[in-house]
Amino acid sequence: MKYASEFRDPVAAKAVLAAIARTAEGIGATREKPLHIMEICGGHTHAIFRYGLDKLVHEGVEFIHGPGCPVCVLPMSRVDEALQIAARPEVIFTTFGDAMRVPGTQGSLLQAKASGADIRMVYSPLDALEIARRTPGREVVFFGLGFETTTPSTALSIQQAAREGLGNFSVFCNHITVPEPIRALLDDPDMRLDGFIGPGHVSMVIGTHPYDFIARDYGKPIVVAGFEPLDLLQSVLMVLSQIAEGRAEVENQYARVVPEHGNQVSLAAIADVYERRPSFEWRGLGEIDASGLRIRAPYRAFDAEAKFGVGYGAGPRQVAEPEGCACGAVMTGKIKPTACPQFGRGCTPERPLGALMVSSEGACAAYWQYGGARAAAE
Repeated sequence: MKYASEFRDPVAAKAVLAAIARTAEGIGATREKPLHIMEICGGHTHAIFRYGLDKLVHEGVEFIHGPGCPVCVLPMSRVDEALQIAARPEVIFTTFGDAMRVPGTQGSLLQAKASGADIRMVYSPLDALEIARRTPGREVVFFGLGFETTTPSTALSIQQAAREGLGNFSVFCNHITVPEPIRALLDDPDMRLDGFIGPGHVSMVIGTHPYDFIARDYGKPIVVAGFEPLDLLQSVLMVLSQIAEGRAEVENQYARVVPEHGNQVSLAAIADVYERRPSFEWRGLGEIDASGLRIRAPYRAFDAEAKFGVGYGAGPRQVAEPEGCACGAVMTGKIKPTACPQFGRGCTPERPLGALMVSSEGACAAYWQYGGARAAAE
């Protein structure tokens, strides 16, 4: 913790908050006419509520919570396909824990496990590889989920399986990319965004240049941020300073972790194993061109979609959201979680209706964890 304390210094935080207030007032931001800054990453959303930053910043600054949780944007159709694979008697289905309770139309992986399916929680795709080595008579499937942050580890695991000839290992690939949905949001005429807080962990892999189009094509500032309170406050100030000075640039507040050109080893593994899908369905956003990854032909033997005949090309894609669930509107920043008619009523952490209440990075889970009954009452 001694290395984190400087990023939680209350004296420094007060100074940055004062600078934010001066800059916001200079721009003319008020409660009635706030500046909308979208934090893309779900980890940032939780940090904002954990430290109360939404209450501390100037009233003319409003945080908009973006689609920054890969579990939350997973469409129900993909959960149904995961359940279809997991139900096969020869399959051991492995997944990260935050995907266990995400509901599909036929229930969740946790419910399928309770009904007898062999579904196991793992901490890494390497755990799934080890299960495949120990059980050569079973098909071991890893639920590949996440943005560019987790994509390299899955790619490296597929490469390792190929080297070892582990024919009983495959990946149900649902890896997605961050820049494309940002473009979709900016193209939405109903969205009014003044700037972005860019994701730190994703940028650690891809660098800062994939966001150049935000400033170049749309004239919006974006600052890649860390996850401590002073990281986020400084990033807000950097966004406001760009607006005040009439600039639109990609800036890197998280330079202690994020290299300009990303992690070359990770990028090489991604390029070797994956290719872009023509389109991919995002919960709340619909189909977005070139926003999903699929396994390339040389590694097709490790593609669970090809092995089990599910996924794109195997049937209808879109599945309607549960009645009354407003996950899509929340994820696109059009409403706050408390505006969803199911929040705290039909949807709670104990009995989630939508993915935003399930995931540890979901906006609804953040509102509930740090606001709880008060947020539900509001």
